[in-house]
Amino acid sequence: MDKKALPIGIENFEELQSRNYYFVDKTLMIKDLIDIDSKVSLFTRPRRFGKTLNISMMKYFFEFPISPEQDKRYLFEHLKIWQAGENYRSEQGQYPVISFSLKGAEKDNFEASWHYIADELKREYVRHSYLLNSSRLKDDEKKYIESIWELEKYSDKTTYEKSLKRLSYFLNKHYDRKVIILIDEYDVPINKAYISGYYDDMIGFIRGMLHGALKTNDSLYKGILTGCLRVSKESIFTGLNNPKMNSILSSDYAKHYGFTQNEVDELLSYYELNGKRDEVRRWYNGYLFGESEIYNPWSIISYVDDHKRNYDAFPQSYWVNTSGNDIVKQLVDMAGDAEKEEIENLISGGTIKKIINESVTYNEIKNSVDNMWNFLFFTGYLTTVSYSQTNRDIEYTLKIPNEEVLYIYEKTIYEWFKDILKKEDFSVLRKAFIDGDTDTIKNELNDFLLNTISYNDYKEDFYHGLMAGILSRLPGYIVRSNRESGSGRTDLTMLSRKGDTAILFEFKIAKSRKVIDLETACKEALNQIEEKQYTQELIDYGYQKIIKYGIAFSGKFCRVMRND
Repeated sequence: MDKKALPIGIENFEELQSRNYYFVDKTLMIKDLIDIDSKVSLFTRPRRFGKTLNISMMKYFFEFPISPEQDKRYLFEHLKIWQAGENYRSEQGQYPVISFSLKGAEKDNFEASWHYIADELKREYVRHSYLLNSSRLKDDEKKYIESIWELEKYSDKTTYEKSLKRLSYFLNKHYDRKVIILIDEYDVPINKAYISGYYDDMIGFIRGMLHGALKTNDSLYKGILTGCLRVSKESIFTGLNNPKMNSILSSDYAKHYGFTQNEVDELLSYYELNGKRDEVRRWYNGYLFGESEIYNPWSIISYVDDHKRNYDAFPQSYWVNTSGNDIVKQLVDMAGDAEKEEIENLISGGTIKKIINESVTYNEIKNSVDNMWNFLFFTGYLTTVSYSQTNRDIEYTLKIPNEEVLYIYEKTIYEWFKDILKKEDFSVLRKAFIDGDTDTIKNELNDFLLNTISYNDYKEDFYHGLMAGILSRLPGYIVRSNRESGSGRTDLTMLSRKGDTAILFEFKIAKSRKVIDLETACKEALNQIEEKQYTQELIDYGYQKIIKYGIAFSGKFCRVMRND
């Protein structure tokens, strides 16, 4: 039996329905929009959680058909919103709609970014070009519409700030029906402006556009915006009609973004992947939106698409490739000693407690590490375990949601760790290894470990990578990792280019940081070198001086012993 294709990258609702892709029905969101009487609503969710598809769905449901052949009723007749009753079916195709996305406004300078936004507004004017034939519009109003089409007129920002409100007025006048305005990814240009240094200019432009369209607009029926983050009222929504904020903390609409457990189970069953349920849950579940347990939909669809062709394929971090994940890197760069411990605790499966502030603005990200935790939470890099009230604040217990996001942390910290190894001056430590100075080696390693972040839960391969990185640029020596020798495999070997000196390293994880446990592990390492005759091949090759190190680690502490 042929299966439906999966909608990888399909964000247009009409295309998804007309081409019969597999569809997780989220149309009851429309019912909630009708039932919950909010003039302006903002939906914030992490990237790739279905924001754009839902905006497209709303457009095709609410928009008044320009002609009978453009009636989109057929797209919904088999979906949940149609089964909800006549009160909701009667709302289909009853409103003029303005819909555009700011997703592509990620430009390196303000001029390029606002030109993109202006072009998006122009496209909406062109889409509604039938207004030029409207008997209800005056000649000067039609001339205004035509003037917006002239692409060279980028100099007058005020015109474009007002153009959204003006178009809604023209549509309201033509149809005698108030207008729905849909704006997808409203915060993308704001985020880019913050990164690229034109934040104030962009905030001013977006504020002017939204204030006119969503506040002082008698032609507006509903305004709906989506984004990854809320930009606080003080910076952009000043004076709006008390916009309804729907974040991942909200219970309203919680199940309309991302996939629920039942939806994932149905998807896996349809593609005969029931046996992958536990793996999928471990890798892609873990989000709590309001009180609802939610999966990352982009990752689930990508996983199923891979595994319906190859059942034994390995799970991947699909989400990591959808953005630069710069926010995790910023946290790591800003982390002090306390934050480093918190990051390590999260990576090892633990939790942290934070007070969440929904009103932080983009230009406040770097003001404090607490703001960074806020942004990590709202953008999907952390999720809620529980919460409680502390005085007047609500304190949230947070964790890394799943294996997929854990991979992003580990990858980011690994890259940061490699950069640190390249930049750090290890000359004293390297000399101590050659001189056999175990006290200096121990002190230098302990100091370095205390100032870094473990990305691998202090497993032996973490320390192996650490030591390989420290020793890799030692002049006059070649470092070999896991080099075959004798009857076993030594962890690291340093060979002098002159062929006279060899240094062997064997690493062990101690039971605890107690001195006796560290010393016992060091002795085990040295005994292993002797018992497995790691030195024999080096002797055969003529190395006259062989230094053997047993190094034991426990967290950020180590002990070093040598045997010549």
